[in-house]
Amino acid sequence: MDSHLFIKGSIFKNLIKFSLPYLLSCFLQTFYGLADLFIVGQFNGASSISAVSVGSQVMHMFTVIIVGLAVGSSVTISRLLGEKREKDIPYIIGNTALFFLAFSVLATIVLITAIPGIIQLLSVPYEAVAETKQYLMVCFSGTVFIAAYNVISNIFRGLGDSQRPMYFVAIAGVINVILDYLFIGPMHSGAIGAACATVIAQALSVCFALFYAIKKMNFIQLTKQHFHLQKKYLKDLLKIGIPIALQDGFIQISFLVITVIANRRGVDVAAAVGIVEKVISFMFLVPSAMLSGVSTICAQNAGASFHQRALKTLYCGIGISCGIGFVFCLISQFYSREILMIFAKEETMVIMLGQQYLRAYSLDCIFAAVHFCFSGYFTAYQKSYMSFIHNLISIVAVRIPGAYLASVLVKDSLYPMGLAAPAGSILSIVICLYFFVLIKKSLSMKTL
Repeated sequence: MDSHLFIKGSIFKNLIKFSLPYLLSCFLQTFYGLADLFIVGQFNGASSISAVSVGSQVMHMFTVIIVGLAVGSSVTISRLLGEKREKDIPYIIGNTALFFLAFSVLATIVLITAIPGIIQLLSVPYEAVAETKQYLMVCFSGTVFIAAYNVISNIFRGLGDSQRPMYFVAIAGVINVILDYLFIGPMHSGAIGAACATVIAQALSVCFALFYAIKKMNFIQLTKQHFHLQKKYLKDLLKIGIPIALQDGFIQISFLVITVIANRRGVDVAAAVGIVEKVISFMFLVPSAMLSGVSTICAQNAGASFHQRALKTLYCGIGISCGIGFVFCLISQFYSREILMIFAKEETMVIMLGQQYLRAYSLDCIFAAVHFCFSGYFTAYQKSYMSFIHNLISIVAVRIPGAYLASVLVKDSLYPMGLAAPAGSILSIVICLYFFVLIKKSLSMKTL
């Protein structure tokens, strides 16, 4: 079995070894949206910027739901490796492939049908409605490629290999940038050109990943019998994947609700919030990478009953991601204008409003780093519902009402609205600490 075990050696080195390629993969994937927004901003005005920012935010929401579901396969594979049950891995792969094939076909039909409702629900500014529709139509048509890429990548990560997915998405990243400049620049296609570039790049990335998997993953002997839905394997996948998908979905819904609040205040506020959300999504790549690293490595150690080592992995992940989050926060305080001018150099009002929002929101880079790592730890112990609970409470109790009240009470600044996110993360941390104590007590009882 050509896989990587993390049940021995330096915990810090193991986390870096796994998380760094994952971080680079996420950076390149996020680069799709950033490249779209940057290039559109160079050739078009606020309406096109708003269309791409809103449309890509909807697509990001759908993508993270797929990623959440796919985590069920990676964590299950990791635990099987720790438990030395490699013979069950082909069944997990086969059931994952069948489930996501059906899911992607159904999702494509539902999403394309729902485009008018999505536009209305998000209160997209009138000037950006047409281009937003075009952007979503093209992107939703590529749903199968989003699902295929994330499923293949999570299988590799479950086997402890986070490098191959990085190579797959790197190819797509280069193609995406080239096509963006071609479609948006000389061809003057605006938002629809950005969407076409993204879908084509994703499709080529999937083709490369499938070619590599077929040619190089011969150590996993897949046969027809592995491609039959079996309740016990599907249950393992969905037990972990569904709570994570719901959690990530609710987080993205909270972002969309905030987008609605911003859209109702005009195109300048909508564009400013959209750009900052893109910047923040880039900054959150580090805690996201740590979540994946903590969940994969802790799952292997949990499967091998090395619970103290899993605990040390959690602490190490929190330390790394909080430290980097603090640096990002400082940069945002002193260089917010320079960051925003990358995306909207001619839009003075957009930059001014964006500075206020970014300076407040960037505080969440520190606090979110903590509960992201806890979520990875909970997932490794097959308790991903805990992660879902703390995120849901945070969203309902703080993030959404906080952003709404700030927008109503403070009309001349977006700074108070930006504080809703870090305030919500603080509540999440409190809840995570409670769940963490429960898990430690449970593990202590088992060892008695």
